[in-house]
Amino acid sequence: MNLRQELHKTSGFTNLELLAKQVVEGFISGMHKSPFHGFSAEFAEHKIYNTGESTKHIDWKLFAKTDRLYTKRYEEETNLRCHLILDNSASMHYPEVGKLSVDNLNKVGFSVLASAAIMHILKKQRDAIGMSIFSDAYDYYAPEKGSERHHQMLLNRLSETVTRETSGRKTKTHTFLHQIAEKIHRRNLIFLFSDMFQDETEDQALFEALQHLKYNKHEVVFFHVYDGRRELQFDFDNRPTRFVDVETGEHVDLYADNVKENYQKAVAAYFAAIKLKCAQYRIKYVPVDLHRSFDQVLTTFMIARQKFV
Repeated sequence: MNLRQELHKTSGFTNLELLAKQVVEGFISGMHKSPFHGFSAEFAEHKIYNTGESTKHIDWKLFAKTDRLYTKRYEEETNLRCHLILDNSASMHYPEVGKLSVDNLNKVGFSVLASAAIMHILKKQRDAIGMSIFSDAYDYYAPEKGSERHHQMLLNRLSETVTRETSGRKTKTHTFLHQIAEKIHRRNLIFLFSDMFQDETEDQALFEALQHLKYNKHEVVFFHVYDGRRELQFDFDNRPTRFVDVETGEHVDLYADNVKENYQKAVAAYFAAIKLKCAQYRIKYVPVDLHRSFDQVLTTFMIARQKFV
């Protein structure tokens, strides 16, 4: 049985909404010990009081604790439109895992849980959330809305995504990014989760698609998700091993140490090229190792949101 077939056996999250809440609560708790101390209350339920605003909704209890003025947010407030884009291609289901949990994730599992955590915060802020998911087809699109029913619908779709079988066919990432860009008309804060593994001949088309996402003055953050130990360092036992391309089924048999140095150089060059192109198009590039915590994702989200509003 090859790698692609094994990947389809992944079990989903037991309770994605609860896990997302726990991830966010852990992050906000950690902010009290970080340079962002004093910012967490605004991040979760409040906004900073601006001179000249009505003092009617100032949270005086919070002022007594922080010595800073915050006003409470209310349900009718929608400050931001956010669109989440998830790559659900076959390569995103690597590495092979059994039951998904916070400590046992593949790339799509990490991306789904990070997206759910972002959604949890956006829900608290009464912001509008939309979502696109693609694999070898444009699988799912939902426009930006802020209702509880919409939020639950997106959570259900995310839960299904981690267990949904992928065809193994090549994914034309650039094609779907163009289609998504055409659908998002009003200005959005866009978060893209992808490993960007594709045919190197399509690199330029991919960069043009990333540029297209900047259409209509969207703010775009690209979370480049990867398995640092295996996909970046190529850390495998030096014994005869069959490596299978999960999207084409092609394979090669080799000793890892024979290609490790050249592999690391090639992947590092590819990552650098993506980072450079993102900088040229003013897209925030954030490399994210799935074995690390979600703090980098949520900190980036927090900063991007504050700049966008």
